[in-house]
Parts: sequence; C-alpha cells; structure tokens
Amino acid sequence: MKPRIIILIFLNIVYLPVDGQNLNYPEVWTLENCIIYAKNNNISISSLRLSKSAANQDLLQAKAAKYPNLNGNVSQGLFAVNGNDGLHIQGLNTQSIGASSSMTLYHDNYLKNNVISKDLSTQLADLSVQESENNITLSVTQAFLNILMAQENIVALQNLLKTTKIQLKQGTQLYNAGSISKLNFLQLQSQHSQDEYNLIAAQNNLRTDLVNLKQLLQLPTSYNFQISPPLEIIVSNDVKPLEIVQSIAQNQRPEVKYGELNIENSALLLKMAKSFIKPTLSISGNISTGYSQGNGSYFSQLANQFYLPVGLSLGIPIYNNRIYKTAVEKSKIEIQQAQLALENTKTILNQQIEQAYINLQNSLSQYESAEKQMRINEQTYTIVNAQMKLGAIDYVQLQQQKLIYIQALQNYLQAKYTAVFNKQIYEFYMGQQINL
Repeated sequence: MKPRIIILIFLNIVYLPVDGQNLNYPEVWTLENCIIYAKNNNISISSLRLSKSAANQDLLQAKAAKYPNLNGNVSQGLFAVNGNDGLHIQGLNTQSIGASSSMTLYHDNYLKNNVISKDLSTQLADLSVQESENNITLSVTQAFLNILMAQENIVALQNLLKTTKIQLKQGTQLYNAGSISKLNFLQLQSQHSQDEYNLIAAQNNLRTDLVNLKQLLQLPTSYNFQISPPLEIIVSNDVKPLEIVQSIAQNQRPEVKYGELNIENSALLLKMAKSFIKPTLSISGNISTGYSQGNGSYFSQLANQFYLPVGLSLGIPIYNNRIYKTAVEKSKIEIQQAQLALENTKTILNQQIEQAYINLQNSLSQYESAEKQMRINEQTYTIVNAQMKLGAIDYVQLQQQKLIYIQALQNYLQAKYTAVFNKQIYEFYMGQQINL
C-alpha cells in the first residue's frame, strides 16, 4: 500500500470522532429539543452543577465529622550520630509504631447543625441551577420564535414577489406594445426591485436569527443548524387570572424557595456561631510502641513498650478578643438581610408577573387589531391588483396599496409572535412548560 494512501486512511480514522460528535445533537431541532439541549450543555449551567457537586462534597465531609478520626504513623531509624569525641556514625536499628484518634463529644449541636447547613447549601445550589435553566428557557424560546416569524415573513414576501414578477412581465408586454407609458413601466421595475430587496433583507434577518439561537445553544460555527417549525402557531386568548398565577409562582418558583432556604440556613449559621462561645468536650487517645536495637527481641519490646493513653479534654472559651461575639452579631444581621432579600424577591416576582400579564393583554389586543387590518388590506390589494389588470387604476395606486399591505402584514406577524411569546412567559411563571 502506498504511503500516501496510508496517511489518508489514518487521517480519516483520527477525525472520525469529530464528525461523530454530531450524534449528540437532536435529530430534529424543535423548540423542546433546543430547550433540553441548552439546559444540558450550557456552560454557565454546567458550572452551577459543578458548584452543586462541590456543595454535596461539603455535606459528606460534615456527616463524616461526627465520627472519630484515625491517624497512624511508623518511623524507622537506621543510624545514629555520636559527637562526644568527634562525629561518628554508627548503625542503630530503631522503630516506633503508633496510632491516634479523637472525637468531639459535645459542641452544643455544632456538628448536627453543620450537617443540616451543608444539606441546605446543596439545595440552594440546586435551586440556582433551576433558576438558570428557567432563564435559558425563555432566551431560547424568544430566539426560536424570532426564527419562526422571519420564516413566515419570507414566505409572504416570496408570494408578493411572484405577483410582482407577473405584473412586470405583463407591463413589459404592454410597454413594448405602446399601451403604457415609460413612467409606469419604470414604476413596475422599481417595485420589482423593492420586493427583491425586501426578500433579501428578510432572508438576511433569518440567517442572523439562526446564528443567534445557534450561539445561544453554543453550537460549533461549522455546524449546519436548521430548526423544525411546528405545524401551526395558534394565538390563544385564554388568560389565567393574575392573582392565581402570582400565588402559584410564589409557592414554586426557585428564586422564592432559594430565599426561604437562605433564611433557614442563616438561622443555622447563627446557632453554629453561638456554639463557639460554649464549652467543647472531646475525647482522644493514641496507641504507641517501639523497638531499639540491643534492648531485647523485637516482639518482646513491642509488647513491653505498648502504651495506650486515653483522655478527655474540655475547652472553655473565656476571652477571644470579641471574635466569637462578633460572629454571632454578624450572623443575626445576615438573617435580617436574608429576610429582606426574600421580601424583595417576592415583590420583584409579583411585579414581573403583573408586567407579563399587562404585556399579554396588550399583545392580544394588538394581535386582534393587526389581524383585522391585515385581512382588510389583503383583500383591498387583491381588488386593486385586479382593477389594474383591467386598466381601471394606474400603477401608482397599486404600489401605494401594496406598501400598505406589506406594512399591515409585518405588523400582523410581529403582533402574532409577540402574543405567543408573552403567553408562554406568563404561563411559565406558574410552572407550565414551554410548548408551541
């Protein structure tokens, strides 16, 4: 086999896993798949999950602190240095073996409270992950709906361009036959160019929207990203009462639960701080033995020099330069700060939900008005187009009506997807999953 062929085969094998990475991507990029992928692969969320894992390790350590520790040591001597009449090195075989252990018997429930506090820290880390997942969900939904709106706009502009091409073809025939003026013919050409420009601009906007969602999902630049739109986008005017949504959100949103657990954890930290001004009772003990060359057999020395002291120690804090008292007072302040933070979180959440409710009501009203306006202008444009073919109106009137229809169409699409997004946000506050 030729060396060049061998090198090509080797390169294909080496780069095969890179292409295989696409196997981790969904087969179809629906909104639901985009949200799931973002939650599982977003770097910021992954970092928060690592913080949760670190908090869980702290919990395991706190649980282990309730049990005795154990340390062993072995030392081996090989020679001794004698300096009475100069430095002399002589062989001397010595050995010592030992183990030590200690355990806290009483510390005013510090160890128990520490375990509970570390467990709460793990829960707080998990709530931070949930809150970040909620934020990325809304961002992905907004980006996905922008793409759908751009795609629907392109379809509408393509249909308008087809109509303009037919008009331009007919106008060219009429102009060559001398039936219309050069001014009207130039107006037709201008309208055709404008429609082409509008379509190209809409296609460019779609590319930008795709890149925005692609970057939000943190996909590779070279990846050919295309979404799969739902079969139909429906605007529903079924709106839950504001008070119900606010009540549900206050009971289940992660930011509220975070604030509540933070108060509980702060209270535990206060108890732990107070533990340091109380006495601490510990038990400790160690086992040791040894051997020295020339003092008997090895095993007999180990047995004779066996030493097992066990003792209790009581630590009583008397004066610590106000270190512990300051810690207690600062813990009390942290409880108050946590309470204020929770109150602020609840207030902001209610305000956000109220604003989402107002936005939804406004967007539904705008959608209803924009839909009527679009339908009327669509019919008007159809009638004007037919009249132009019969020669009842000129091209200026047709162009004016077409511009009005395009603006109405753009307003309709904007109102439609704004209403859909605002409804998704409003219902998301009460725990409903994003679903088109």
